[in-house]
Amino acid sequence: MGFDHEKTTHHFSLTREGGVIAVTANDENDRASRQAIRGHLAHIAKMFAAGDFEAPMLVHARTPPGVPAMKERRTTIRYAYEDTTAGARILISTHDPKALAAIHEFLRFQIEDHRTADSTELKEDSPAK
Repeated sequence: MGFDHEKTTHHFSLTREGGVIAVTANDENDRASRQAIRGHLAHIAKMFAAGDFEAPMLVHARTPPGVPAMKERRTTIRYAYEDTTAGARILISTHDPKALAAIHEFLRFQIEDHRTADSTELKEDSPAK
């Protein structure tokens, strides 16, 4: 991924419109990790928007649940990259019920596989920057 997992933290959340993938540097002064996170997530947002989910397949050594439907319905899903104070995030959104179910399935898998202890329930409000 281009950054040290010991120096960074992944978070995944589910929203009514999709969800969020966020990565932060554990040390607010760790500029190198923050920049690596930003480069990686910007690249991932572009790949996902193009229907390319090779990166998660390599990380998890299998196709994560939800990916086939996310590929199939990629034109109905929006991936918005944003810098955050400590790293970056990808906001995933759709109005397509089948795409939404796939996004939630994908994010729940990420929560479990990365052992983030994030909630698998919907968040009511937007995550803070």
